[in-house]
Amino acid sequence: MLESSDNWKARVLISSTVIGAITGLAAGYLLSRNSEERAGSPPKIQTMDALRLAITVIGVVRGIAALGDPD
Repeated sequence: MLESSDNWKARVLISSTVIGAITGLAAGYLLSRNSEERAGSPPKIQTMDALRLAITVIGVVRGIAALGDPD
């Protein structure tokens, strides 16, 4: 019984890691492709843009964490 209880946790962690890695890779690819098409140079990310993105990511992570609430 204890093994199956721990097994689902490992599957959730592994699948979340894979999904996060694929999403990050796709985002990096799109950012570099867009920057190359528009400017032909590395992207110039403004501080406020990075801050907005960080706040959005935190909100998404909180939303995903709330999915596990029993409410």
